[in-house]
Amino acid sequence: MSLTNRYDFVLLFDVKDGNPNGDPDAGNLPRLDAETGHGLVTDVSLKRKVRNFVGMAKGEQPPYEIYVKEKAILNNQHKRAYVGIGREELLTGDDKKRKGGDAVDDARQWMCRNFFDVRTFGAVMSTGINCGQVRGPVQLTFARSIDPVIAQEHSITRMAVATEAEAEKQEGDNRTMGRKHTVPYGLYMAHGFVSSFLAKQTGFSEDDLGLLWQALTQMFEHDRSAARGEMTTRGLYVFKHDSELGNAPAHTLFERIQPKLKEGVNVPRSFDDYEVTVDKANLPSGVTLL
Repeated sequence: MSLTNRYDFVLLFDVKDGNPNGDPDAGNLPRLDAETGHGLVTDVSLKRKVRNFVGMAKGEQPPYEIYVKEKAILNNQHKRAYVGIGREELLTGDDKKRKGGDAVDDARQWMCRNFFDVRTFGAVMSTGINCGQVRGPVQLTFARSIDPVIAQEHSITRMAVATEAEAEKQEGDNRTMGRKHTVPYGLYMAHGFVSSFLAKQTGFSEDDLGLLWQALTQMFEHDRSAARGEMTTRGLYVFKHDSELGNAPAHTLFERIQPKLKEGVNVPRSFDDYEVTVDKANLPSGVTLL
């Protein structure tokens, strides 16, 4: 069933003694706003967790396959699209034959039908074998921590050795030193948007939307690792508009969700240190808070 409503949503999640999103350009330190000290988690990181959850929950079967995944060879998926639309003869010809035209449009629609993340987040599929581009109906912002966070660095050692030469070293000389970076605690907020107009173009349906909400609430439960510590979804606030164009600006709705430190708390170390105020009074006409 096609979407006939616009949605805007707020995602609240936290991290305790973990690295929610390391920056490879900074030695994998947790991402920070250098001016304010607030923590950041990229939209790409959040989408990765959604993709992983959907792939796990649906067994990587159409129409819930995942296009962008670890070690995926994208052009092989593009080949499948041309075979799927019965135009495999174009795979052996000059790539110019696939530039635009009905074949590319059909291949793009095939990718949307089979891959959840393509019809949800969009994709550029013109690498090598051209399947066009898709603008996704679901978009996410960077998540930003409510308060400044600090990145702690911990020294760790490895007791095991990799070679016999290392094992022959005197005791204490064969330990490999390492570093681990964590945020003691941080509560993060991200904003999201769902366009029904773009959903019609990609085939993103009401069922897909329900799966997205499920993924956002449960994705951290199946993404555990020692590096990420404890990460938990603390709130998903969905504003549903009665119309496709929308009944209120998104920013005015987002401002109704206000997490703040409880009185007397200076340094947060758990979600209990926060109070989340949800202003449900006098919602704009045609907007429902789910």
